[in-house]
Amino acid sequence: MRKTNKLEAILWCIAFPGFAQLLNGHFLKGIILIFIEFLINVMSSFNTAIMLSFLGETNEAMKVINYQWLMFYPCVYMFALYDAYKHSEGNNKDLSFLPFVFAAYFITVGLMYSTKLEIFGILFGPIWLPMLLLIPGLLVGYFIRYVLLIYRKVKKKNKPN
Repeated sequence: MRKTNKLEAILWCIAFPGFAQLLNGHFLKGIILIFIEFLINVMSSFNTAIMLSFLGETNEAMKVINYQWLMFYPCVYMFALYDAYKHSEGNNKDLSFLPFVFAAYFITVGLMYSTKLEIFGILFGPIWLPMLLLIPGLLVGYFIRYVLLIYRKVKKKNKPN
């Protein structure tokens, strides 16, 4: 069985966490991730909230969400993406986990503030606000990765032989 390339793995995992793991031959991990995805999705009423949010019914989406369950979703989702990336074909860059981790942090914070935070008078709610914070989370993760890699390089260069 061939492994997926990094882009293919990420795209399958975005579609449904666990699919890339199955494609890469990690069957148990893939099944567990699919089960966890399904469990969180059902228990949090995530699909209903997604549908309501896409229809512009943000307040209704906030009413149906079970936040206690949905708070698990960002970390599970981003871990599945990172795992798919890590175990696909191609080189894994040093500290490549950082953008995924910081994206999970930012999405989780977005979820926590999704019932109150308005941007330009718009309440984005539990679907759109966390999605909007994905980009800054990735950027912060890439920036921290960049700084740490430079720090390592400088430290190695200045280390006495």
